[in-house]
Amino acid sequence: MRLFHALACAAACVIANVAFAQTYPARPLRLIVAYAPGGSVDVIARIAAQKLSDALGQQVVVDNRPGAGGNVSAEIVTRAVPDGYTLYVCSASLVANASLYRKIAYDPIRDFAPVTLLASAQSVLVVHPAFPAKTVKDIIAFAKKAPGTINYASPGSGSSGHLTMELFRAMAGINLVHVPYKVMSQLQADVIAGQIPIAFSTIPGALPHIQAGRMIAAAVSGARRSPALPNVPTIAEAGVPGYEATTWYPVLVPAHTPKAIVSRLNVELVAIVKAADLRERLLAMGVEPIGSTPEELAEHMKLELRKWAKVVEVAGARVD
Repeated sequence: MRLFHALACAAACVIANVAFAQTYPARPLRLIVAYAPGGSVDVIARIAAQKLSDALGQQVVVDNRPGAGGNVSAEIVTRAVPDGYTLYVCSASLVANASLYRKIAYDPIRDFAPVTLLASAQSVLVVHPAFPAKTVKDIIAFAKKAPGTINYASPGSGSSGHLTMELFRAMAGINLVHVPYKVMSQLQADVIAGQIPIAFSTIPGALPHIQAGRMIAAAVSGARRSPALPNVPTIAEAGVPGYEATTWYPVLVPAHTPKAIVSRLNVELVAIVKAADLRERLLAMGVEPIGSTPEELAEHMKLELRKWAKVVEVAGARVD
């Protein structure tokens, strides 16, 4: 009798979810973005929002909620009703924050339902032209001869630029000195002026300076060369085998959102990302379109959570 009751309840849930999906969406959707307008996450989110509005026949309203490295927006999403009307676009900081902060009000795995991995972006290791070490091997050799004498810049403790360099430092077995900045424009100005010899930068942000000769691109951080910098080797190619670090942009919804809704959103977003016009637009920004299944994104998030936890532990990085 109990088994019959359980099966009946399960069947009722399935029927309810399917019925819900057939009428979805019946009103505008809210797309919460983890960062302020103008950055790469915001740009990608707004492109996706417009395309998704067209696909669903309902407006997708972008709601920027920056603060605490993405924690403010993440908490808002976890408190939202899991009905498919609240979507979330963030970055890899979602899983890194679990180690960077002593206490956060959400679990990056448990409290979100993955929809799709929209895209990922590599960083580029840039060097001032006057710095004597201009390749990965030369930087490592220089650092080993004079440990603790090379400063590197990042947009702040716990930022992707910080953790990407800390992973490089740990895998290369070298000692570098972290100089955190609060303003990205000042960071770039100091690298261009030679005040700081090396840094990891986003490819779109660094590309004009590389092309103008104000910065030298030593290597890119991904597993493959970037289409935006095809002649620049990966760090793995250039002397640190196995190195890979990218920032990535997932679409998530609150946990317990009906699976039929998640599937609908996944189908629409994957089609959007794989369309030729958007693909070309993202590649021109130095961003690689992906469009994963929910299951692939879930596994990716778990792997990244463990990876960056180890980097944070070795680096001793803390935000609070």
